Amino acid sequence: MHAKDILIDGFGRIREEVHAVVEGLGPDELNARPGPDANSVAWLVWHLTRVQDDHVADAFGLDQAWLSQGWEKRLGLGLSHRDTGYGHTSAQVAEVRVGSGDLLTGYHDAVHGQTLEALRGLTAADLERVVDERWDPPVTLGVRLVSVLSDDLQHVGQAAYARGLLQSAAS
Repeated sequence: MHAKDILIDGFGRIREEVHAVVEGLGPDELNARPGPDANSVAWLVWHLTRVQDDHVADAFGLDQAWLSQGWEKRLGLGLSHRDTGYGHTSAQVAEVRVGSGDLLTGYHDAVHGQTLEALRGLTAADLERVVDERWDPPVTLGVRLVSVLSDDLQHVGQAAYARGLLQSAAS
């Protein structure tokens, strides 16, 4: 198995979990926060997708689906086109509200598709390419992709936990 196959599998697992956590939730459940300063399922899925979109597009020299495919307008969150949710305050988290799970999964699927296309052409040598020199040591493509995988898996797990808390409180 090649490294790109492992990465493709990992990003596929994120997509599966995003769909599982969003499936069957209406706007009220998606936007509910299990605690006063907790993140909603909608915010967590939007954020993990924005980070993947931003970081993968940057690393491969692609346009972000957020802008190029019109997801910024479709989701209509009124945020800066560069906003990924990083560093959001509780008040900013509360402002990220979606009208349907289909919008979240649609955006995630678009980003996932672009990610897979980029990964399919990946070679082992590509993983050593430096994509961010602002760090010491500089960040390679391989490190960046594993970082995105890690971040996304954590956030989709948090979304599943938030969903469970909300469903438990409702029953």
